[in-house]
Amino acid sequence: MLSHHEFATLMLVKDAPEQVELDRPDLESLLESKLIEWEELEAGKKSPRLTVQGKYFLQAVA
Repeated sequence: MLSHHEFATLMLVKDAPEQVELDRPDLESLLESKLIEWEELEAGKKSPRLTVQGKYFLQAVA
């Protein structure tokens, strides 16, 4: 089960990934749970995005 901080971060990744601070500790947990992954952008930048499992998780709790 996710903490309320992890759940909020997952929702933020879904709705506004560009606003997620990349040093958030919740991101590590979501990466380990395979709910998010890194999307490689131009110039070596990265952005979090939902995985298929992350999308299913959010659909299940909605």
